[in-house]
Amino acid sequence: MAKKDYYETLGVDRDAAADEIKKAYRKRAMEHHPDRNSGNADAEKKFKELNEANDVLSDDQKRAAYDRFGHDAFEQGGAGAGGQGFGQGFADIFDEMFGDFGGGRQGGGAQSMRGADLRYNMEISLAQAYNGAKTNIRVPTAVQCKDCNGIGSKGGIQPDTCPGCQGHGKVRAQQGFFTIERTCPTCRGQGRVIKEACSKCSGSGRVAQEKTLSVTIPAGVEDGTRIRLAGEGEAGMHGAAAGDLYIFISVAGHHIFTREGPNIYCKVPIPIATAALGGHIEVPTVDAGRARITIPAGTQSGRQFRLKGKGMSVLRTKDRGDMFVQANVETPVNLTKKQKALLQQFAEEADSAKNNPESEGFFTKVKDLWEDLKD
Repeated sequence: MAKKDYYETLGVDRDAAADEIKKAYRKRAMEHHPDRNSGNADAEKKFKELNEANDVLSDDQKRAAYDRFGHDAFEQGGAGAGGQGFGQGFADIFDEMFGDFGGGRQGGGAQSMRGADLRYNMEISLAQAYNGAKTNIRVPTAVQCKDCNGIGSKGGIQPDTCPGCQGHGKVRAQQGFFTIERTCPTCRGQGRVIKEACSKCSGSGRVAQEKTLSVTIPAGVEDGTRIRLAGEGEAGMHGAAAGDLYIFISVAGHHIFTREGPNIYCKVPIPIATAALGGHIEVPTVDAGRARITIPAGTQSGRQFRLKGKGMSVLRTKDRGDMFVQANVETPVNLTKKQKALLQQFAEEADSAKNNPESEGFFTKVKDLWEDLKD
């Protein structure tokens, strides 16, 4: 059966730029990748065709040969242009989507088998964010197998040199006019092969285990702070380097304080008599202490009082933010007859003494508005 035109396979024109070809390949490869189409033979076939087409059209020399000779340029040498198989083609897509966060693909051999990075979400209290803390966490992960010391072979015996690639991790195949280098299928790029696998880890060099780790949370951390524990992620395959553990911090809300960066905000109810006559109040601080505030006579709701240096710790410094206390003047409830009578007397005298300038000014403006609307 004649092969389908490579340009048609990728859905691009014959004069398509390299970026266009790359974009088209990635889009279609993601759609037809076997991992997303388990058991779908048509998808598997389509994915192979996409790999083969991309392998040729993404290489300037191969593309030039294909444009001139068509499929005949690659009919000699046996392996065919699609010899890369599933893994290498999808690697570029994986890197594009996830970068190095999932353990990365950093070259061939054991380095490419580096353990995956892990994420751990931790919620702490506002007090812990202020003071800093030390705590233990338990993380399910993969650790190095002790029976084989991470090598993967029974008894920890060193693997033999791969006979397929002589330890290079790559093999060469003649394809038409070109010599193509690809990952060795025997050792999967490791350059070594294990004769008898370790029974505990089945040859992977690592086993599943829950680790207990001690974590130091520095004073001043904010919501969304990320702490990296190098080498505490999953162990790598066959003794390769371990990944990292990333702890993402979230700070729980507080029933009294609100935090904005290094500053703390607190709303405090003030008795109407204290607001009118003046006085003193005590307020709690984030460091579990107290602060005394002088309330001037005639204090209105919404007025803020700044307590310098009474806010949150600032990360990696000895500084502290400020605390802002907002006064909320409280209207008394459950009045007795005597209290009502006294308030009534006060109200009558206040009207004549003009003790409420804000309300008087507001209703004057309202009266003027109504007059304007009538005109």
